Amino acid sequence: MPDVTLVISMGAMLLAIGAFAGVLAGLLGVGGGIVLVPAFYHVFAGLGYDSPQLMQMCLATSLATIIVTSARSVLSHNRKGAVDWDILRGWGPGIALGAAIGVAVAAQLRSEVLQAIFGGLALAVALYMVLGRSAWQLGQAMPTGPVKWLLAPLMGLLSVLMGIGGGSFGVPVMTLYGRPVHRAVATAAGFGAIIAVPAVLGFLLVDMAVAPPLSLGAVNLAAFALVIAMTLITAPWGAALAHRLDPKPLKRVFGAFLMVVALNMLLQGL
Repeated sequence: MPDVTLVISMGAMLLAIGAFAGVLAGLLGVGGGIVLVPAFYHVFAGLGYDSPQLMQMCLATSLATIIVTSARSVLSHNRKGAVDWDILRGWGPGIALGAAIGVAVAAQLRSEVLQAIFGGLALAVALYMVLGRSAWQLGQAMPTGPVKWLLAPLMGLLSVLMGIGGGSFGVPVMTLYGRPVHRAVATAAGFGAIIAVPAVLGFLLVDMAVAPPLSLGAVNLAAFALVIAMTLITAPWGAALAHRLDPKPLKRVFGAFLMVVALNMLLQGL
């Protein structure tokens, strides 16, 4: 049985991480999962629940929190009229399909492989955040036809393999195709639930050989509850700040921090 003092300290850390992740989800559109997945990994491993399936639990628990934070964040943005519902309706089915495929893939991979995938993709996201320019454009309107049906499932698939909402991939795609960044952040908040709902339903059916108490399938309900307790409070703060501040300098600072996290996960996986 884990030491009580250790459990309390880990719980306090999860509350702090949940608060930070909620602000990020609303402010930067990167999704709180990009912070939660490595945090969950170290918390569960520190409590002695390391296993070849550990990353599956980290991804699943992160995605479970995204269902709630995505709904709260998109409602906050919608009150400001910033959500593009046409994009959500048009891209949602493809994104959900990719998310379902992502669960099937993740369920077959060992924790080390998922760590390497997370690290590699997070490093790509970090480089885009640091080096990306608003002048970069691929078009003036969101793609349709085959391009949309290639990008939408790919966004869902990659998001599940990282345990994140749609912001890290959705915001760059929308801004590259001419959508203003504030509308892209607001709309990408809606991608989170579209990705997380089918993914979590799939992860609930995964049989975990080693899991912490209060786990259902690959979802740890204790970590979910602690993080949600904070993100419900802080996600609207981030959404409000996104409409007042220039997020570019903050994105570059966070991108540099994310590079360190990504490299650490990538090296551990390799």
